Amino acid sequence: MKTAPVWGMDLGGTKIEILVMDPVTHEVLFRERTDTEKDQGRERILANMQQLVSDAITATGHHPARIGIATPGTSDPLTGLLKNSNTTCLNHTPVKQDLESLLGLPVVMANDANCFALAETSLGVIADTCPAANVVFGIIIGTGVGGGIVVNGKVIGGIHGIGGEWGHILLDDQGEDCYCGKQGCVETVISGPALERFYADRTGKPQRLAEIAAREAEDADAAATISHLINQFAKGVTQVINVLDPDAIVIGGGVGNIDALYEPRTITAIEQHLFNPVFNGRILKPALGDSAGVFGAAMLVAP
Repeated sequence: MKTAPVWGMDLGGTKIEILVMDPVTHEVLFRERTDTEKDQGRERILANMQQLVSDAITATGHHPARIGIATPGTSDPLTGLLKNSNTTCLNHTPVKQDLESLLGLPVVMANDANCFALAETSLGVIADTCPAANVVFGIIIGTGVGGGIVVNGKVIGGIHGIGGEWGHILLDDQGEDCYCGKQGCVETVISGPALERFYADRTGKPQRLAEIAAREAEDADAAATISHLINQFAKGVTQVINVLDPDAIVIGGGVGNIDALYEPRTITAIEQHLFNPVFNGRILKPALGDSAGVFGAAMLVAP
């Protein structure tokens, strides 16, 4: 008997994407994107999500039994309300319950970083290069910093729904204010904007991070910025490694495109803080790019 397709949706800050996929062959049966239009408020976002589901039903002739959804922030397991989303109009509202009512079907929701980690584990670089990995830590370093944990193929959300949120580990208690209300979080130190500020503070010249990284060999301030990234990344991620001891770490987001993060000097920096003489885990670039969120969402409801 043919296995029913799995459905996933990725709710992003600027776009919403839906995917219908064969769970065995991973053949994509339908895929579509639309603008989030978050400036028009919460009800417009939910209506756009409903429209995507309607479009997918029309195009495929399938009606989903349930749908997985990747979200910014997370649905609090105790209250059912969304929290920590940079799409702020969704915070403190029952997004999961409202979508279930609107769509007329069960919804399984997870943070977008968790979906990234799940997708790369199930379908991406982990599946391709180290399929025996039991513990995977997926990292997103871009405008913000997030993370997700997958153990034996399952997302670890935690009692508060914040499993993997290493972006708010404290690195510098005298550091910059974070939107979370604390100071010196990882996100305020090694996010893309934070690294660009670090360079601009040294030079007085604003510059995009990709250009800073490209000039590392001939620009002392660019070299100092990349060194700062490596050292602070190592301090932050080692706290996670000491707890989880993952087989592999996958780094997504714009900062994850910097090659230095995958070089031996980063391993050396990690080992300076590690509760073990050597680090034998793998640090990997993702294989799925910006598709990871929607694929991970679909895998939330895979049999």
